[in-house]
Amino acid sequence: MGAVGNPLTPMVQRNSAGSMASILSDPTPEQLVADLVLLLDLEHRGGDRYIGRRKKGGSGRVFGGQAIAQALVAARRSVPEDRFTHSLHAYFLRGGSEEEPIEFRVKRDLDGHSFSNRRVVASQQGKPILNLIASFQKSQEGPSHQYAAMPDVPQPEDLVPDAQIRRNLADRVEGPQRDLWLQPRPIDFRSVEPREWLNPKAREPVLHCWFRTVASLPDDQAVHRAVLAYATDFQLLGTSLLPHSLSFAQGEVKMASLDHAIWFHAPLRADDWLLYVTESPWSGLARGFARGQIFSRDGQLVASVAQEGMVRRSRRESGTS
Repeated sequence: MGAVGNPLTPMVQRNSAGSMASILSDPTPEQLVADLVLLLDLEHRGGDRYIGRRKKGGSGRVFGGQAIAQALVAARRSVPEDRFTHSLHAYFLRGGSEEEPIEFRVKRDLDGHSFSNRRVVASQQGKPILNLIASFQKSQEGPSHQYAAMPDVPQPEDLVPDAQIRRNLADRVEGPQRDLWLQPRPIDFRSVEPREWLNPKAREPVLHCWFRTVASLPDDQAVHRAVLAYATDFQLLGTSLLPHSLSFAQGEVKMASLDHAIWFHAPLRADDWLLYVTESPWSGLARGFARGQIFSRDGQLVASVAQEGMVRRSRRESGTS
């Protein structure tokens, strides 16, 4: 994903032959991850212009984490190899369509002694759908501390995968929601708290969830940080629903991300277990706010996240016309 070479390409080439076969049968974990890597491997169209591939089989709205990760990849392509992503801030402007590719244009705002800054505009059919600013830094030494402590929670091996829980509940939902629940995913999420997607009870707006890719990733930090960016858009905004006994799966609420920010604190591996701790300190005015901390299995804080999104009761739930 850097300015020289592309560590994604060898893995894409090795797995592209099997990608078509995965449409006809359940894909292997390796195929699922290869498809994710391919999704994040942008096509260079000259200068600082890139095209993001469509999600295989996609027919709805673009997942926000995909748009963020692809925009980050575009920004990273224009940065010297000795600089790593340390933060990004994104605003969602319009819903994207999975039936169209996404164009990414990068503006090189700064290449200083220690930091580089890039602006990215993601567009479809000439209209911007996302703006992203990313900052990159040379590796440097400085005062260091970690005040945040990793919560004491069950280990991922002792938890049921969320995918299995969705399969067990799939007969209770219909249409696109059921198809989405049954769709194999490249990331294995394992929630500590019971997932009450259909009949939620009001509770404290805090969640703990382990996650990792279902197969190994290339040994490159740019790849792992892009995959982490993709994964952080799962469950985060949903934490703001927990005190309100509302089910997104049952159509009781409409939600859409408005903005998303990530700070990367340390090297990480997205193919090893990471603990995602999310909380929602506030919601109101048709918006929900949530923030998250991501810990490696040994307790190191590797990233922090914040997001605000639109949260509205659906018309049938609120009784309005």
